[in-house]
Amino acid sequence: MNTESNIELRAFVIADYEAAFALWSSIDGLYLSESDTKEAVAVFLDRNPGFSVVAIDERGNMVGAVLCGHNGRAASLYHLAVAESARGKGVGQRLVQFCIARLTAANVARCSVFVYTDNEVGNRFWLNNGWYDPDTWKVLQRRL
Repeated sequence: MNTESNIELRAFVIADYEAAFALWSSIDGLYLSESDTKEAVAVFLDRNPGFSVVAIDERGNMVGAVLCGHNGRAASLYHLAVAESARGKGVGQRLVQFCIARLTAANVARCSVFVYTDNEVGNRFWLNNGWYDPDTWKVLQRRL
């Protein structure tokens, strides 16, 4: 557990779901889908134990969360969110570092993030923190 800046980081567990869902729902540009039900997130966490993370302030409030998972060779981060009250304090960077450290320890070679093009704050965060848009491929999707 890391308590720098009075913010504690710890692994995301399903008991965190309601607080995380409320945080995600409060973020402009972060969209939720049928893949974000409590049941679906529980399956994701079970398949990727210890990779996702939450940030808790000194009052016990969740001020950050991100889902992180991998398939053994590539990883993805989903729904990085930091409460407006905690922005500018390095919380988002620490959440990502937590995930990257675990992915590196698992010998995962690369990680992707999915950010909607209209999410200006999210895109600015990722681009300012060493992530890039390779502009060489696109994601195609099909609902099942």
